[in-house]
This record gives sequence, structure tokens and C-alpha cells, in this order.
Amino acid sequence: MLMSSSQAVYKRILLKLSGEALLGSREFGIDRAVVADLADQIREVRELGVEIALVVGGGNIFRGLGDGAAGMERVTADHMGMLATVMNALSFQDALEQIDVPTRLLTGIEMRTIGEPYIRRRAVRHLERGRVVLFGGGTGNPFFTTDTAAALRASEVSADAVLKATNIDGVYTADPRKDSSAQKLPELTYQLAVEKQLGVMDGTSFTLCRDNKIPIVVFDLHQRGNIKRVVLGEPIGSIVRDG
Repeated sequence: MLMSSSQAVYKRILLKLSGEALLGSREFGIDRAVVADLADQIREVRELGVEIALVVGGGNIFRGLGDGAAGMERVTADHMGMLATVMNALSFQDALEQIDVPTRLLTGIEMRTIGEPYIRRRAVRHLERGRVVLFGGGTGNPFFTTDTAAALRASEVSADAVLKATNIDGVYTADPRKDSSAQKLPELTYQLAVEKQLGVMDGTSFTLCRDNKIPIVVFDLHQRGNIKRVVLGEPIGSIVRDG
């Protein structure tokens, strides 16, 4: 039974995961144990009464701008990357359904035997009915990142926030793995993130979230329970919003 979302700061979220987050200790593909653990964390958040949409990248399978696409025509490479995101979404759908979490997979590229074609009203209706909505296939168009797809879908379904799960515990002035003097920014504006090229998301993503007044919360995915902590309003990670 779902609890009231009164204790949650955000009532409807879009969770953005990179494909690399699914690797675990692998160099390629999907670590089912990692997916199962993330699915369980999503279940815990859903039980708060929060409506959840999910966008997963495809970099664990194919990177459209990586070595695997060297010499390949850009549009073809991007389509392959979008198909990889559908594979990851299917993996999450299976893991969630195994723990009795209802889901719907909506794809930006039509493939009716796998998922429903993306229709905004349909996506909103699924969210209202408590289903976890998985958005696969990016925007359905080449030249756009899955970060942009996440910002677009969040804007379309009127999400209260985009939760960007990363390998670092927030936004820093530089990459803390390379620069020991890098300072964490608990809060920053979209404009600062773009001007300083802080690398959290691309410029199009920031613009979409800024124009639709959707905050972006950047946090460490590898600390179990962080998704729930963000939803409950605990001050972890960094938040990007208008000043």
C-alpha cells in the first residue's frame, strides 16, 4: 500500500541514471545485482506515494560518441545508442516487476511489441496511477543526449525535480577526482553551471529545466538510500535552480 506523499518534498520526480551506473564491477553490459538494488530503492521511494519516471543512458552497452562509433555515421550511431537505452529500460522493468512494482515502458522510437509509443498524456496517466514510467529511446531523435531526454520528459510531465544520480556526491568547481582544490557547491544557478561548464548536464538540459522551473538535484548514486533522502528533502548533493 502506498503511503501519503505529505512527507516527501517532491511529489513527482524524474530519476536520471547513466548507463555506466549499471555496470557494477563489469566492464560492459548490465550487472543484475546493481539493477535489482536500484529497483528496490525505487520501490522504497514509490511507497512514500511519490510518482516516479526513469531515464537510463546506454553507455554501458554503446556510446554514440565513443570508440565503438568511430568512423560511423553520426545518426546511425545515435540510433544505436537509443536502442541501448531501451535495453537498459527493459532490464529495470523486469527488476521492478519482480518486486511487484507496476511499470510502463514508453519509447521515443516506436517499437510496439516492446513498449508503448511515447504520448505525454498517457505517460501522465500512468504516473497518476502509481506506475513507474520508464522512458526509453531518448527523445527519438539523433544529436540529443539522454540528459536532454530526461529534461524534456520531466518538462512534459511536469515533474517537480530531476534527480541526477552520478559517481560524485554533488557539483564541484572542478573534477574532484583530478583537482584536490575543487570545492563542492551545495547550491548553484543554471547560468553558473552553463557558464563554468561544470559538466553535470549539457546546456540544452539546463535550458529546459530553467525555462520550466524544474530544479536538478545532483547526488551520489553509490550511497544506498540517497534517492529516498533527496525525495525527503535531506540536504545531500547539490541543487541547481534559479537564485
